[in-house]
Amino acid sequence: MGVPARMAGSAPADRSTLFALRLAVVADVDALVDLEERCFAGDRMSRRSFRKLVDAPTAALAVAQTPHGDLVGYALLLFRAGTGMARLYSIAVAPDRRSAGIGEALMAEAERLAFARDRIVLRLEVREDNPGAIRLYERLGFRRIGRYLDYYEDHANALRYEKRLRGAGHSTAVPYYEQTTDFTCGPCCVMMALAHFRPDYTLAPVEEIKLWRQATTVFMMSGVGGCDPHGLAVSAARNGLAAAVHVSRDGSLFLDSVRDPEKRRVMTLAQEDFRRQTIAFDIPIFHTPLDVEAIRAALAEGALVIVLVSAYAMFGKKVPHWILVVGDDGRHLFVHDPWVEDRELETHADAANLPIPYADFERMARWGREPLRAAVVLKQR
Repeated sequence: MGVPARMAGSAPADRSTLFALRLAVVADVDALVDLEERCFAGDRMSRRSFRKLVDAPTAALAVAQTPHGDLVGYALLLFRAGTGMARLYSIAVAPDRRSAGIGEALMAEAERLAFARDRIVLRLEVREDNPGAIRLYERLGFRRIGRYLDYYEDHANALRYEKRLRGAGHSTAVPYYEQTTDFTCGPCCVMMALAHFRPDYTLAPVEEIKLWRQATTVFMMSGVGGCDPHGLAVSAARNGLAAAVHVSRDGSLFLDSVRDPEKRRVMTLAQEDFRRQTIAFDIPIFHTPLDVEAIRAALAEGALVIVLVSAYAMFGKKVPHWILVVGDDGRHLFVHDPWVEDRELETHADAANLPIPYADFERMARWGREPLRAAVVLKQR
């Protein structure tokens, strides 16, 4: 596995060595592998990864090339689907060309490519023991937003940096938590809200499973055991929050693709029970879905909003998925997505505080043929 935003070369001094920037093509793979081996002792990108990423729609690989055809640097960007964020995964400059301004030029090209794809945020990680790269990033306007311990192959730490490419920017105090199972996205959203509204609340896997058991519609059955909006609202209320449910229709949900009659029966009974419990916890249910303007209004009143989306828009899987809306900058909603796609080289930096343009959010905030729209508004009680 490669390592995000390693920097080999940074100081823009002698610019007499000419080079041009362009997007990589398949014919560059051998030269990219050679450059990788010359620049990094560990955490190297493989030939297979380079070959895949050259043509990947979720990546952009820029290279620097001399007039003689020598490839002397590259910058690799990854794009999280459905968001306004790009991530600088790796950047390298040939050891004998590290005073020619190539590193800074590749960074400028990375920002240009991200901007061209309507990304407003560029994020990266860098080795804590690489002061040259850190100085370059900070000089270019990147701000430190976090730190990962024992991040690299040799156990070195990483610093996280971010730069706003457009807009006024947004920061959030809502803690982020990554789901540890395939089916606990909803409970993890409740957990993050609880950690925001309750300073005494601890984010932990045992809490994740506890909340899932309080909110799941499936128990001891085959298949994924997801959570419906009524169950999520009840679990939040049990733990001290005020909740309101917004759903586009009455009745049992998520049954369209369930073929097993016993599983349908159990899910129906579980959801009926959750709807009864909403009465006991004084949780209002509205059969008018929340649009972007309504979500923005709830955020302005200090609420957080759990929203049902199609996971296909986020990471290419046709399953229902819950995310937590944590902010708004006038053009984008910012969300914490509890799912981190490890197979696509993602880290927490790709899933926390993601900016999503309003129009994109409206398109993704629905599920199934109906389509079903659902949200849970959470506030401090």
